[in-house]
Amino acid sequence: MQNYFNYFTEIEEHFQRRRGSLLLLSTLDWALIETWREAGIPLDVVLRGIDEAFDKHDARQRSSTRRVRQINGLAWTAQAVMEAAEQQKEAATGTASVTIEANSGFESQRIAGYLQAAADALDSSTIAAEALAVIALRLRDLTKPSTLEAVNLEELERNLTTLEEKLFATLTTHVPEELLLKFKTEAARDLAAYRSRMSVVQLRQIEQQFVHKRLLEHYQLPRLSLFYMRQA
Repeated sequence: MQNYFNYFTEIEEHFQRRRGSLLLLSTLDWALIETWREAGIPLDVVLRGIDEAFDKHDARQRSSTRRVRQINGLAWTAQAVMEAAEQQKEAATGTASVTIEANSGFESQRIAGYLQAAADALDSSTIAAEALAVIALRLRDLTKPSTLEAVNLEELERNLTTLEEKLFATLTTHVPEELLLKFKTEAARDLAAYRSRMSVVQLRQIEQQFVHKRLLEHYQLPRLSLFYMRQA
């Protein structure tokens, strides 16, 4: 499904169009999008929530005699997105899982190259080298032609998601405590303005995604999901 692999880009571009100016998304914004994707919220529901947030903001701006604060981050739309998701929930029953079509440009050769590159990056890491080497070995197993031909893309994606969870668990266990604290402090600072607009569960999910993203950036490690494989 093309929209699955364009999820981040579509949301970013739609947010920028509604805001009326170019604003690069922050690490916090990307973490928020990731929580929506993992929650199985369809792209069209996210876009509708963003529209509703901007429509309400524009209405307040027209009716107010004072200047209304500009929406400067995607997190300002989080509540509207969750409300749109709740409204869609019954109608969307059974459609939240992602189907990756075989003709979506994910040929076996490209997948193998993507996973091989990820394995190489894990092998070159200086953090938790032994543990990451085990994950790299499993990635190489998945690149074998016999393996790629035997599984469909949905099954492969599930395997990669499991390996990515092991990657995050390994990093969280082995990185210096002060580094984790630094990233959690960054997350708390960036989330401060949005705490009244999100549930505790949502805040925790976004913080976790934020920390994971910062850890990968810090150690120059790749994401493993096919979602992050560049399209030709």
